[in-house]
Amino acid sequence: MPVLSESRIAELLAPYLAVPQGILPRLSIYLDLLVRWNGRTNLTAIREPEEMVRRHFGESLFAAQHVGTPETLLDLGSGAGFPGLPIALSRPEIAVTLAESQGKKASFLREAVRTLQMDNVEVWAGRAELLSRSFHTVTLRAVDDMVVALAAADPLASNQMVLLATEAPELPAGWKVAETLALPESVNGVLLRAVR
Repeated sequence: MPVLSESRIAELLAPYLAVPQGILPRLSIYLDLLVRWNGRTNLTAIREPEEMVRRHFGESLFAAQHVGTPETLLDLGSGAGFPGLPIALSRPEIAVTLAESQGKKASFLREAVRTLQMDNVEVWAGRAELLSRSFHTVTLRAVDDMVVALAAADPLASNQMVLLATEAPELPAGWKVAETLALPESVNGVLLRAVR
């Protein structure tokens, strides 16, 4: 039995977007997998399934609406797959790479991609700085050190960076803020879109 019904997931996501019906079954599977793995591997500090849907899925799907039309996207420091996996679920035309250097989290990402049968997603289980290509868009969310993460993202992003943060950080040279939006249901969370 699923952790939450598809109708409850849709209800929780309503403030963030009108959820395409086709992705609800996959979001339900992803949530079940996340809850199961989180019980034995610390993927996220959030333990309550409804809060996982709001904070992780909702904010990620909100970002999916504001990334534009990139062909390629790198989710740097993907952790449990946020925002990259929900973006890939809702925007299958985007080739998404999830970069995660922590082995247990990378294993979870590989399992999620396999379980969800996502052929538009690749998992990079290593330091993002070692990637030898660039991406139209780089996303960052809940990274340990935003300054270090932005420095790593700078050479990897050819066109834009999309940040989910609690405050607008100082951007690397050559970047400017194109858009700042308050995250729904958040006291101080913002989505910041920066372009070259």
